[in-house]
Amino acid sequence: MNARMLLFIPAYRCAPQIPRVLAKFKPEWQELFDEILVIDNRSPDDTVTQAVEAAKKLEQSGYRINVLRNTENVSLGGTHKVAFNYALDNGYHYVAVLHGDDQGDVQDLAREIARGDFTRFDYYLGARFMKGSKLVGYSRWRIFGNLVFNFLFSLVVRRRLYDLGSGINIFSVRALQDRFYLSFPNRLTFNYYFTLRMCADHKRFAYFPHTWSEDDQISNLKLFRAVKEIIFLLMKYAVSGKQLFARLPPDNHRYSYEVVYASA
Repeated sequence: MNARMLLFIPAYRCAPQIPRVLAKFKPEWQELFDEILVIDNRSPDDTVTQAVEAAKKLEQSGYRINVLRNTENVSLGGTHKVAFNYALDNGYHYVAVLHGDDQGDVQDLAREIARGDFTRFDYYLGARFMKGSKLVGYSRWRIFGNLVFNFLFSLVVRRRLYDLGSGINIFSVRALQDRFYLSFPNRLTFNYYFTLRMCADHKRFAYFPHTWSEDDQISNLKLFRAVKEIIFLLMKYAVSGKQLFARLPPDNHRYSYEVVYASA
């Protein structure tokens, strides 16, 4: 493919999983990714050490891979901001996301990039809850809760939404140029703000199915607080629409990082 693709892997407290994630990359996928960027969000365990060791092995297969570490903990949303800024500043055309906790499978992402359908959209989003997807180890209550929120958000935005925050996505960097995402909160609700904004801006987006599994991952979601915040966010958007985003407070974070490991 001619377009330059950055693969961003957010990592936080996933020392056991990040080596498994990087070990799944096949040599024939090198042409799909111009750079793999692992960004650790100040993990208290040895996620960084494990990422660097796995990166060295992957580099031997011909991949260009760099490991960064945020200078402060900016949560999952802030780590996305670091990656989006990096893609914009380094001339990439697309940035793909694959979470470092091994819930999603890079094989699904590689399949979609090879097909090339993503080039027709601003955002090409993985969906855990559409036909063709496969959930492994996911509780019925979590599935039910996600389906309820998918329905409520779809009702408000008047567009069918299959997932509000999967860990496998592809974003057109051109659609991120004005860096609108910088105003979103850094918490795990970042994806919900992003979903509402892409609908408000009438962006071109589509979903693709993939496999999602839960095994030994550590959840960083405070469930009841998140549910309360998501419901409140949806209510505010239902009342004020796009004006909601104009009222968000300015973000004063620097989103700086240190390079822990860089490919030769």
